[in-house]
Amino acid sequence: MLYEIGLVIRYEYDRPAGAGRNLLRLMPADLPGEQRRHWGRLDIHPEPADRRDMLDFFGNAAVELAFRESHAEISFEVAARVERLSIPAGFDMSPDLDRLAWEVGEYRGLDAFAPHHFVIASPEIAPMPATTAYAREQVQPGMSVREIVGAIGAALNRDMTYDPEATTVETPPGEAFARRHGVCQDFAQVMIAALRGLGIPAGYVSGFLRTLPPPGAPRLEGADAMHAWVRAWCGWEAGWLEYDPTNAMFAGTDHIVIARGRDYQDVAPVRGVLRTSGGQTTEQAVDVVQVAA
Repeated sequence: MLYEIGLVIRYEYDRPAGAGRNLLRLMPADLPGEQRRHWGRLDIHPEPADRRDMLDFFGNAAVELAFRESHAEISFEVAARVERLSIPAGFDMSPDLDRLAWEVGEYRGLDAFAPHHFVIASPEIAPMPATTAYAREQVQPGMSVREIVGAIGAALNRDMTYDPEATTVETPPGEAFARRHGVCQDFAQVMIAALRGLGIPAGYVSGFLRTLPPPGAPRLEGADAMHAWVRAWCGWEAGWLEYDPTNAMFAGTDHIVIARGRDYQDVAPVRGVLRTSGGQTTEQAVDVVQVAA
């Protein structure tokens, strides 16, 4: 599937900012065998004094910016053409939970996607008694890890309500789970906590979701904004699998990856500091259009 993607994020400040620094992760990823970025452009207004393009620990494209002149607004605009490659589902080669624990222990490495980074607490997500107990309720005897991932994701989709007014970007996953309301970030981080509570390594994926529902079918949540879903390590044979709990599906060719990490903090689209006072407003617009190859 070939897509043209447009993203605009704009901030306006009550009072001009005298200076600022930002770290951006906005460009769709180039992932061999999964996703090919044919071209991409990031425009920044006003022009930063310094810009450094880099790869972070997890291999995500990131951009460091520094602003030294006064500015009352700032915008980040991405335009890209991305091909999402189809990956056949194949047979379920994942083990049961006991075998998975052994395979995690036998993984002799600390590379970026070693399961050890994703089974312990991360800056925003730690296993919690409530999410662990919830996860255990979804496990039936004889289930494989892949089946458990699907069962927990489907249960969260059933039991949580997509509600853009219920949480903010800073809401802890435990609070979102207690309310059973939230957005894709909350669904993803709650699911990660639940999986880690069972010993299943799990991480966070940021990206875009394109959807064209059939006539009469409901539109998938998250299609007009940046989206988030979950990545789970399902053992040596199955490897990493991605699941979208907001929409109760394994990620497919409509899920376009920007960045992968342990939780939201590792892949936040825009982070930064400003020298200013007063508040700010934010606008975001996303356009994902399928085009002919």
